[in-house]
Amino acid sequence: MSRSPLALPDFPWDSLIPYADRARSHPDGFLDFSVGSPVDPTPPVIRDALSAATDAHAYPQVVGTPALREAIVEWFARRRGVDDLSVANVLPTIGSKELVALLPFLLGLGKGDIVVHPSVAYPTYAIGGALVGATVVASDDPAQWPDGTKLVWVNSPGNPDGSVLDVEQLRAAVARARELGAVIASDECYAELNWSGTDPTPSILDPRVIEGDRASVLALYSLSKQSNLAGYRAALVAGCSDLIAELVGVRKHIGLIPPAPVQAAMIAALHDDAHVAEQRERYRARRHRLKPALEGAGFRVDASDAGLYLWATKGQDSWVTVSELADAGILVVPGTFYGESPAEHVRIALTASDADVADAVARLDLLS
Repeated sequence: MSRSPLALPDFPWDSLIPYADRARSHPDGFLDFSVGSPVDPTPPVIRDALSAATDAHAYPQVVGTPALREAIVEWFARRRGVDDLSVANVLPTIGSKELVALLPFLLGLGKGDIVVHPSVAYPTYAIGGALVGATVVASDDPAQWPDGTKLVWVNSPGNPDGSVLDVEQLRAAVARARELGAVIASDECYAELNWSGTDPTPSILDPRVIEGDRASVLALYSLSKQSNLAGYRAALVAGCSDLIAELVGVRKHIGLIPPAPVQAAMIAALHDDAHVAEQRERYRARRHRLKPALEGAGFRVDASDAGLYLWATKGQDSWVTVSELADAGILVVPGTFYGESPAEHVRIALTASDADVADAVARLDLLS
């Protein structure tokens, strides 16, 4: 019996390999600004909690421990201004990417349904739609979201461009999704990295946005960025209790369960704001050095108001910029990975060591 393979695009980062090889050949070393993977240590308070929970002989629960769910509820009230959740409104996930990719499947979407995502966006939103055979539409304007839309993705702060949706924009998005009868999911993984201040960016679950009605609304969050937990695969989703119950039911069948030690680590991370503030300031300092160096080298930095990236352009094809920076030993990501058309921006991650940032600044100075 033969089967047809999934018609998925090539993994975009594979096309960066020749440029990475060229950057690695630079006599002064390779500087990787292409992937937003944390380079700083996981805080001791989290590692200690993980270590203490390693006697994990029993199966964990899909819904998470009561202590974890309560910690998520409390964190939303303390850090996101969302004080009306209960444990029925929250769920831990195995990182955020799996939920982004699987949400159309978990919601029962299929051929004939429409998934909307931002026009410049993290590629996995489109992959999730493709996995179930849905039609995928890239659009930032709620008025243009078509009839038949069953799932809308918004992303604030945005990856790759660091743009932020304010309360009014989120409210308009929710209103249009409700007109369409669609679920709206907000990817908020970079919310704590707000460069206009120290308060997080607005959540779609903010009472000013949904006015007490969580129906068909979800918010996703990851601890990878705020707590250097990318290797733990620790994230969460919150919102409509009916949707959360639906997700739990399917996830039980397929065994999508965060490991028990990771759940314990998440509790520690969610209860401790000090390490988050410390990490935010590390990234702020790196951004403060990189942004003017890029501008001095002829780049314009657009948006980039929050999150882990600088969205920069020299007004030329993004692959030309990738090539020029690779010649300087610096690897960045072209805008074409995110659907930008024409692709003129590159995404430059702040997830590099202080030493590598200093080296990159020196090399950019030579390009100015």
